[in-house]
Amino acid sequence: MFYWFLKWIALGPWLRMIFRPRVYGAENVPLEGPAILASNHLSYADWLFMPLTLPRRVTFVAKAEYFTSPGFKGWLQKTFFKGSGQVPIDRSGGNASEGAIISAKKLLAEGELFGIYPEGTRSHDGRLYRGKVGVARLALESKVPVIPVAVVGTDVVAPPGKTFGRFTRPVVRFGKPLDFSRYEGLESDRYILRSITDEIMYEIMRLSGQEYVDTYASRAKDDAKKAERAEKAERAEKAERAEKSEAERSERDGDGDGGAGGAKLAS
Repeated sequence: MFYWFLKWIALGPWLRMIFRPRVYGAENVPLEGPAILASNHLSYADWLFMPLTLPRRVTFVAKAEYFTSPGFKGWLQKTFFKGSGQVPIDRSGGNASEGAIISAKKLLAEGELFGIYPEGTRSHDGRLYRGKVGVARLALESKVPVIPVAVVGTDVVAPPGKTFGRFTRPVVRFGKPLDFSRYEGLESDRYILRSITDEIMYEIMRLSGQEYVDTYASRAKDDAKKAERAEKAERAEKAERAEKSEAERSERDGDGDGGAGGAKLAS
């Protein structure tokens, strides 16, 4: 109930009125029955604008900690995440990735739309990164179609690392459903899973127009942070060397002036 309150009364109408998001291909999303919505991930605002363009509920998985924090703050957090279309990762699988699969399969078995970001994390530079094979495994084990989705412009509205950005009209594009039933029974074949995932990512790239990078987003983020730290350290070292050189030059100039002054006094 809270989900629909947010979508149609408290939050949705304001987002529609202010940002006027544009949607293309919404007819590719079935009006009933299960499907996986596999989207690119540019901003924390993605999970707001993509479901906003559909009449059906879209559910994502979120960290279990969001639903188990104690006290009044924890209750508010749980109420918001649950009400905004997110469910906790089922930790009975032993780890987060396995738990996400379990939670997603339960939702799909109930005929729901399940939203997933195959990149696993937000893109830090606007490019599209290699997808993780969990989306392929989920599609094969659940026997449901995958609908590629591209959300464009949310990184302008809410850039990574910032709460607010600049105004733009976000665009949401839904591609045609991808059917992978031809691979039924091969959900344990890592080459098949990789092939399916790459096909999904290609469709997302085609819809979004993003540059594709064949490496995982998490690794690219780590490499970018390392490069940034190395650059800062190099700048600091250069500044320290320049400061030391300036101090030595000033000291030499001071000694020279003192010598000249002494010579004048002696004369």
